[in-house]
Amino acid sequence: MIHENIQEFAQALPPMRALIGLDLGDKTIGVAVSDRLLSVASPFETIRRRKFGLDAARLLEIASGREVGGIILGLPRNMDGSEGPRCQSTRAFARNLTRLTDLPISYWDERLSTVAAEKALLEADASRKRRAEVIDNIAASYILQGVLDRLHHMKDAL
Repeated sequence: MIHENIQEFAQALPPMRALIGLDLGDKTIGVAVSDRLLSVASPFETIRRRKFGLDAARLLEIASGREVGGIILGLPRNMDGSEGPRCQSTRAFARNLTRLTDLPISYWDERLSTVAAEKALLEADASRKRRAEVIDNIAASYILQGVLDRLHHMKDAL
């Protein structure tokens, strides 16, 4: 089920299960996974996109192997907050994914996540080739960490 609201998503999550964060690009999907305590997001893998069925199968294989309880997709809003074709594509991906899994799915505003990932890689003095290899899963970890921080903030507010 797709949850537009992060609070509803949080209520749908099973306890002590990791989350998976996705940065969907045209050619790749960056994948990050959290720990079971939902504290830390770690870059996991970059999937070269082929067909939806193959991409989804790999994502669900990762989700199963890492005992994931929910999926977060980065929503690439425009800088003014509006949604363009890339958002529509992300939402279509999520709708298609719900046909293959019962895991709760939600979105997280990913504006500037790739910029932040690029900056971190430049500060780490990563080569251009290395940056190209890992930028997507680093961006996915920024997206997922944003959700984890929000979930902890919600818990602390109770």
